[in-house]
Amino acid sequence: MKIYDVTDTRFGKYGKIIKDIDFSELVKVLGQDTPLPEDVEYVPGVCALEALPVKKELETKSFGEMEIQIGYCNGHNSMLNALEYHKSSEINVAATDAVLLLGSQQDITEGFTYDTAWTEAFLVPAGTAVEIYATTLHYAPCGVGGNGFKVAIVLPKGTNLDLSDSHAEGEDGHLTARNKWLLGHPEGDLPENSPMGLVGKNLCIDE
Repeated sequence: MKIYDVTDTRFGKYGKIIKDIDFSELVKVLGQDTPLPEDVEYVPGVCALEALPVKKELETKSFGEMEIQIGYCNGHNSMLNALEYHKSSEINVAATDAVLLLGSQQDITEGFTYDTAWTEAFLVPAGTAVEIYATTLHYAPCGVGGNGFKVAIVLPKGTNLDLSDSHAEGEDGHLTARNKWLLGHPEGDLPENSPMGLVGKNLCIDE
């Protein structure tokens, strides 16, 4: 699978590199104080990350004074497995090299399926922060060369927490957590009753 750098012009429809905020302390704490499991672990909010001054700067500059949460997605992965989107941008800050598999919400069909052949891969070098637009499909990052990855995940507060109500039809039926709409792949080893929607190959960055 061809992997582009986030500096490539192809990345422009999915997001942008954030250049006006210093993420060095966040990268340091993420790299030193969070685990690197053999699978993939996502934690919506981490006190050690949210205590850093960059949180206030992100709320002011990137989220229009909305309250945010700073967590992480760490582990080992090389597969697509699913795609999700939020009704808000997401900021990813890479403490290690990481690959993001991305698509466009506009390519989801009326029947709520998405062909994985449209998906593109982008390398986010260690120390780089990117904003992923609300219309961009994404999921867990991938490691590079079989190595693990550590990526901070910044979202509006409450995103990805448990739902209060049931959701059953159309797009609503793909809501699996607060502000999280999911399209799973049948071969993605997802939790039971996860909504499907991806058709085509379950992509691997090593192929």
